[in-house]
Amino acid sequence: MTPLARLGAMVAAAVATVVTTAVVPATASSQQTYEASTPASATTPAGKIRMNQIQFMGAHNAYHREMQGAELAQAVKMDPTYPSWGFYSHASIADQLDRQNIRALELDLLPDPEGGLYRHPLAREQAGLGPIDDPAMAAPGMKVMHVADLDYNSTCRTLVTCLQQVETWSQAHRQHVPIMLQLELKQTDDRLEQAGGAVSPPWTKALLDDLDREIRSVFSESQLITADDLRRPGLTLEQSILKNGWPTLDWARGKVMFFFDNGGPGAIRDMYLDGHPSLEGRAVFTRGNPGDPDAAITMVNDPRGANEATIRDLVKRGYVVRTRSDEPLRTVIDEEFSRVETALASGAQLVTTDFPSVGMAARYDSDFVAELPGGRVARCNPVTAPRNCHDDQLEPSSSSR
Repeated sequence: MTPLARLGAMVAAAVATVVTTAVVPATASSQQTYEASTPASATTPAGKIRMNQIQFMGAHNAYHREMQGAELAQAVKMDPTYPSWGFYSHASIADQLDRQNIRALELDLLPDPEGGLYRHPLAREQAGLGPIDDPAMAAPGMKVMHVADLDYNSTCRTLVTCLQQVETWSQAHRQHVPIMLQLELKQTDDRLEQAGGAVSPPWTKALLDDLDREIRSVFSESQLITADDLRRPGLTLEQSILKNGWPTLDWARGKVMFFFDNGGPGAIRDMYLDGHPSLEGRAVFTRGNPGDPDAAITMVNDPRGANEATIRDLVKRGYVVRTRSDEPLRTVIDEEFSRVETALASGAQLVTTDFPSVGMAARYDSDFVAELPGGRVARCNPVTAPRNCHDDQLEPSSSSR
């Protein structure tokens, strides 16, 4: 997602993403069992619509705030291309959920098991500024930022802080459709490391276990949608969702679910699955390819051309798909405004944008905005929703329950 060399190589899954092994026995029962409703028919009420039969918007790099002042000037010196990929900012997470009708959030994570690793960014140091003045940055735990040392401003600097903001909003709006949190696991860029910047530790199974613990420190099991909820006895996760379908909105309202942007096969996915067949006991869904036992959520970032038919096929088969209606600045600058229409028509349940509100692209002399028709929170999926589905019934009043 940035032009930096190693970031592009090591986090290629974030820039050019794809989709979600051994057949293993599933757990005999899950901590929560969702209702196996009958297929939606002409008399199916809104609450019986399945969560993969709707469509909603997500925020790409939902935490991101562009650099400012002396730090911005230094960032541009360090990487003159910064304005071409870093000049966009999001509202707070609460405002995205409440005022911009966002129902999916992407967070980029860097490991910091000892604490304090990212408190002294190069851009601040070279601008003559002190460390980041946030006590949370000195404590151990996952940090949320785009590029350490270069593009690190965030509305919430730690994973736990970001999740607490989601949880607070969710508790006040308990009838919301499920909120998806997309996690991209990153490492520091080698060029910035060589210039004296932070050097992140490699992701390990222990760090992935820590990630699960951080998620569960904020959300209870009853607030989470996990593979254990979906998997049926004797079936893999993929077999379960393709045979039995996803939960209904009646079951899923007020809950959140996590999935990895990082796909594979690859080190992160393999480590996360090790000892957890079909994601048994895990808090996050992986991203694999159809045919893998952990396949449930997939990604096809560019919906244009032949990819639109690919997305439609995946959605019809029962997978949840994420695509992008735009990419940072390029879509606006190149005036590819038809891309959002293609993304929405594809049936991908999650359509991610950097411009969810009118005015966010004005600095580029553009009125581009990516939103559902009518500015809705969610709509009936154009590919899979039953004919009796009504957009205005998918998420009841947002008032507290």
